[in-house]
This record gives sequence, structure tokens and C-alpha cells, in this order.
Amino acid sequence: MTEINWMSEVEKRKDSLIKDTQGLLHIKSLLDEENTSPDAPLGQGVKDALDYMLQLGEKDGFTPKNVGNLAGHLEFGEGTELLGILCHVDVVPEGDGWTSDPFGAEIRDGKIYARGALDDKGPTMAAYYAMKIVKELSLPLKKRVRMIIGTDEESNWRCVEHYFQQEEMPTVGFAPDADFPIINAEKGIADFDMVQTGSVKEGSTATGIKIESFVSGKRYNMVPDHAKATLLVKEQQEEVVQQFITYMKKVELEYNYRIQNEELILEVVGVSAHGMEPRNGKNAGLFLAEFLSKQAIEANAAHYFRFLSRYFFDDSRGVNLGVSYSDEISGELTINPGKLSFTAETGGSIGMTCRYPVTNNMEETKAKLDALLIDEGFSIENFSDSKPHHVDEQEFLIQTLKKVYEEQTGEKAELIAIGGGTYARSLKAGVAFGPLFPGRPDIAHQKDEYMYIEDLLKATAIYAQAIYELGKTE
Repeated sequence: MTEINWMSEVEKRKDSLIKDTQGLLHIKSLLDEENTSPDAPLGQGVKDALDYMLQLGEKDGFTPKNVGNLAGHLEFGEGTELLGILCHVDVVPEGDGWTSDPFGAEIRDGKIYARGALDDKGPTMAAYYAMKIVKELSLPLKKRVRMIIGTDEESNWRCVEHYFQQEEMPTVGFAPDADFPIINAEKGIADFDMVQTGSVKEGSTATGIKIESFVSGKRYNMVPDHAKATLLVKEQQEEVVQQFITYMKKVELEYNYRIQNEELILEVVGVSAHGMEPRNGKNAGLFLAEFLSKQAIEANAAHYFRFLSRYFFDDSRGVNLGVSYSDEISGELTINPGKLSFTAETGGSIGMTCRYPVTNNMEETKAKLDALLIDEGFSIENFSDSKPHHVDEQEFLIQTLKKVYEEQTGEKAELIAIGGGTYARSLKAGVAFGPLFPGRPDIAHQKDEYMYIEDLLKATAIYAQAIYELGKTE
């Protein structure tokens, strides 16, 4: 059979690929647990995005299936084995500071701007069009090809959990939800809260500035870009304000303050980033906590903020907690305190994600933390753990994807390890494969998220050849 020019097949469908991508990006598919229904168990937005993909697939002749309104799939082809492509249509909150409407999907300077453009709606549509190309060319395949669509990837993965309780596990597959060339190792992900377990040791008195409330961050897996504290300061308001201004200028972050009666409200603006690499952002909550830890505040609050300062400020590697670890396959353990809160009534909590290397034993790490926290007056609650994932380089899947990537780009296909978690870890034999090309900035979860149209097209061609090469052998 003649050699297929995958890129020219993509170019033929370029206009409809862009239009369908924009249509998906227009949907505000955010988790909304306050407004659920049996038809939309995670909120209407994510359900609309799932429906959009299932309807598109049905129109194009794929076999669609809705699995409990939490996930779905589109399938074509025949064979006993199943090739899975795992995508998701939910997005993280848009945040502030966008140049254009976060759900407008505007095209400027060859880029499409929207929340989800890179993570993961652009790549989802690239993979969809890749399937469509292989199907429309009537290429002979020995496996069925199935796109699995999740709606809760950015939170608790209820979608894939539910999906794989009902549906078969693909024999082999990939998730277009990270970086090119190939990600064959994903760190483990432990999410948990450290909660203050009562007031401080006897003999402490409740004197000093009262911290009425302190809050920063919404998600474990995002570096918080905003923090706010309300202080009850009776006398030395001006002095505290001056110290705050001096400190904020020193750390070069934006800030606000205002005085209402005896209340002093302090706000810090940081830089958001994905929680797998906290050094890419500036954690507004930790900067504000560091400032508060140096003030003359009431004992319970002082205990909380000094704990934050001692164990987390300027240390995303768990060194001060005594749990630092690294290995050659996947690098260093990282810790991101993404949800911080304190109130005078309930005390404080720190919600975090810990991304740990593939050879790290999380049970041992947690035991070390438990032992430390007993002495510190904190305990771990809401602990969840997604084990690391690693596929050996010699496997058929990796060898095939290396070949495809090298043929399509002319570049060597290096293997990478990441601290993020993709749906690839749901598969026994699965890797993350694109869409971010080497050298491109990773602006997922940040304001003005975008994807280059050129990259969208290039990824589609790579995915199309990958589906064909993986699907044509038994």
C-alpha cells in the first residue's frame, strides 16, 4: 500500500478541526458539585462537554456510549484487542487576569486561547481527528480503537474509576495530556490535609493580634495565586501595615490592604502553576503565612503560621519535613500546599499534593510524617494515594511511539518522567504522549492558556500514525 502523508490528511480537515476545537472550548466544563443531578452528577458544564464529544462522534459514524454520565467512549474497528486513547474534557477554574474571555477560544498570532486549550480539550480534539482520519481512510486494523472521555480528571478521577468498573481495560493505549516525546514514568500522587489538632501546649496565652481568618488556594494541584487574611488589630495597625508593605516589596509580589473598623485585611497576589512543580509558581498563601509567622499573634494562630513557615516556606522538596527523596527514573519528591486555611474558631489546615518518585515507598513516607506531626500538634486527614506508573522502554508500545514520533518530527524520541498524573496510569500498559512539544512553555492551569494551531495539527498527524501503527498488529 502507498505511503500515507498524515500531515496532508490533517491539512484537508484543518478548518473543521479548528471549528470543533473552538466549540468544545466554549463549554465552561468546570466541576460543580453544588448543582448536580442524576443526569449531571458532576455539574452541567462537564456533562455538556461529554455530550458534545459523544454527539460529534455519533455524527461521524463512531459508536458512542455514555457510561453513567461520568465518562463515555467513541469506538470503531474490529478485533479482540482494544487500543485506548484516554482524554478528559473537564478543566481547572479559569482564574483571573486573562487578556481575552477564558472560554472565548480566540485565535491570535497562530494560537488558540482558552482554558483547556492545552489541557486537555485541544489534544482531545487532535486525537479525535486522528481517529477520524484512520477511519475515513479505511485502513486495515486488527484492534478496535476507543477514545475514552473522562470528566473528573482535574479532581478525583471518579470518571475513570466508574468507567473501568463497567467497561473493559484496553490492552494498550496512550493519553494525549502531557508532553512529547513520550512519558513512560509518572510519579505517585498522594493528596492529603494536615489539620491542626487542638490548641497549643498549656501555658500559652491568647494575647496578641487575633487572626480571624486566613485562606489561600482552591485545589491541591495548583500553586495558589491569591491569599487573604483578616486580622483584628487594636493598637499597632500602622506598624503592621508598614511591615507588610516592606515585606511585600522585598519579595516583589503584588499586594493590597485595607482597614475596616478594627479589622485589617491583607491580600497577596502570587503566581499560579501546576502543583507538580511548585517552583514554577509563587505560592501567595506561603508568602502571607511567612509574614504572619513573624508577627505578635495569638498562640493558636502563631502555632499554625510558624508550622507553615518552618516546614513549607521555600521548601517544595520535603527537606524540612524529613521526607525528601529522588531516583534516576523520575527525579525528586515535591510537595505543594495548595489549600491553606485558618480560622480563630476551627484552627488551621494545609491541603497538599505530594508527587513522589516511582521507587519511593509512600507507606514509609507517610509513617515519617505521622511521627513528626504528633509532636507538632497536627494530623493527616483525607489521605488518598495514586501509585506511581512506569512502562519499560523495551515494550512494544514505547518502541512503536518512538518510531512514529521520530518519523513525524525528525527529532529523537527521548523518554521523560513527570510529576503530573495522566489517565495513562489507569492503564496497565499506557503512557502519556504529547501534546506539548519540546521547547514550548507549559501554560496549562495558567492564565491565557493557549495551544499553537501548528502544534494542534502536528499532534493530530502524530496521533493518527500512532493509532494506525498500534492498531494494525495483534
